[in-house]
Amino acid sequence: MDVDLRQLRCLIAIVDEGTFTDAASALGISQPAVSRTLSTLEKRLGVRLLRRTSRETSPTAIGLRVVAQARRVLTEVDNLVQEATSGQVELRIGHPWSALGRLTPAFQHRWRESHPETQLHLLRINSPSAGLAEGTADLAVMRRPLEDRRFEGAIVGLETRWCAMAASDPLARRRSVHLADLSSRVLLVDQRTGSTNAELWPAHARPATQESRDIDDWLTVIATGRCVGVTAQSVVDQYPRPGIVYLPVRDAEPIAVRLVWWRDDPHPATHTVLKLLTELYRT
Repeated sequence: MDVDLRQLRCLIAIVDEGTFTDAASALGISQPAVSRTLSTLEKRLGVRLLRRTSRETSPTAIGLRVVAQARRVLTEVDNLVQEATSGQVELRIGHPWSALGRLTPAFQHRWRESHPETQLHLLRINSPSAGLAEGTADLAVMRRPLEDRRFEGAIVGLETRWCAMAASDPLARRRSVHLADLSSRVLLVDQRTGSTNAELWPAHARPATQESRDIDDWLTVIATGRCVGVTAQSVVDQYPRPGIVYLPVRDAEPIAVRLVWWRDDPHPATHTVLKLLTELYRT
C-alpha cells in the first residue's frame, strides 16, 4: 500500500478549505486533479474519508482520524527537511550521568555568546555511546573509552575520583579516603556507562560489586548505606543529594573526560567544541 505526501496534502487542503474548488486553488492544481487524488487515496486505504453533498464536504469518523495523523506526518516531514537543509542549526551533546560538572554553565554561556546561530542541547542519555549510536546525539561527553571503531574521540580534561557514601557511614566523618578503605565494601557500578569498576583496585583487594543502571538509582541505593560508589568530580558537582557524602579518593588515578564523535561523519562543530572544552578544563 503506497500513500504519498501529495495525497495527504490534498486531503488536508480539502478539509481546511471546505470545497474541492477552493482546495484546487490553494494547491495550484485543477479541481478534477483534486478529485482524482482523493479518490486514489481512498482506494488505497480502503475507506471513505469524506462525505460529499451538494452543500458541503466533511470528514467521516475515520476521515477525522486520518486527517489528524496526516497533519502529524506532514509536520514531521517539514521538520526533517528543515533540519537537513538548515546548515546545522542544532548541536546535541549526549552524556551519561553528568555533563561537564561545574564547567557546564560556562560552556553553555560561552557557546551561546560565540555561536548564537547553533542551538546547544545537553542530553543525559544513559547508553554506552551516550546517544551517538542511537542517532539522538551529534557528539558525546564520556568518561570511559569507547571501543566501537565507528567513533573517534579525544581527551579534553581529567577529573578526580570521589567516593559517594551514606551520611551515616563511619567513613563520612573523614576528609578523604583511600582505595584500601573501600575494598571490604560493596561497590555500586554501572557496567554500561559508569566510570569506575572493581578493576580500579589491585586484584587481591577488589570489592564486591552490585549493579546499577541510572544515576538516580545509584544515589538512592548508596543513601541506604548498603553500598558505596566511586565516580567523577562532575557527578559530585551536579548531584548534591541529602543523605549522601562525597569524599575524594586520594590514591585513585583521575578519570579522563573524552569528547566522542562519528569517525566518518563528524558534526561540523566538532573541532570547535573540542577546542572550547579543552580550554575550559585547562583553566
